[in-house]
Amino acid sequence: MTAVSVSKDAAPTSEDLVVLSKVNKHFGALHVLQDIDLTIGRGEVVVVIGPSGSGKSTLCRTINRLETIDDGAISIDGQPLPQEGKDLARLRADVGMVFQSFNLFAHKTVLQNVMLGQVKVRKAEKGAAEEKARRLLDRVGVGSQADKYPAQLSGGQQQRVAIARALAMDPKVMLFDEPTSALDPEMINEVLEVMQQLAQEGMTMVVVTHEMGFARSAANRVVFMADGRIVEEATPDKFFSAPRSDRAKDFLSKILQH
Repeated sequence: MTAVSVSKDAAPTSEDLVVLSKVNKHFGALHVLQDIDLTIGRGEVVVVIGPSGSGKSTLCRTINRLETIDDGAISIDGQPLPQEGKDLARLRADVGMVFQSFNLFAHKTVLQNVMLGQVKVRKAEKGAAEEKARRLLDRVGVGSQADKYPAQLSGGQQQRVAIARALAMDPKVMLFDEPTSALDPEMINEVLEVMQQLAQEGMTMVVVTHEMGFARSAANRVVFMADGRIVEEATPDKFFSAPRSDRAKDFLSKILQH
């Protein structure tokens, strides 16, 4: 799978699935996203890394409008991001999101969690939704947990259920916002393995993570952010072996010693 890189001035092509153009976002006086230009190609895995507070999670959350932007433009599959209402709900169904905290409904079983969006948003028939949910739970390795409630599962299992729930909507792109940072160390790999598998199967993914091993092995492109800007982007080989900016060199020297 080759990375699709598009120059900042290039017109979007049909292979461009997510396009952010001159995106700015403030939280009060804090300018958290500064003139962000980023294009993600169909089937591309883009891993966003950088120090805490660099704007990575905010960037991720603007793509399905969990965070509004102050100016600039975002489009998904050629369509501008809707402001609100049914169009926004439809768009969110096309953009799977996996959060740091698993965000499962505690009062519903694992199976019900994965069926819910299919029935409510996609208007799937219950039998078909259940069949698909069970298939996806098997795929992420928690099929035997279908009738349990989230609190009965480990963190790693809950996060895999959250991935199955997002996949159940047949999303065009999957966003992962630090999906392993709330997990115990021994559970991190079981979630990363599922993500690796998705990457190999050609799912378009934007992954905000501190897991450099995943960035090296699964990404087509690494995007390094600092202070609300994209400082550099490159293939994992290039980025990890020869970062161009002082900020990236400094960041890597701190994290790769451990």
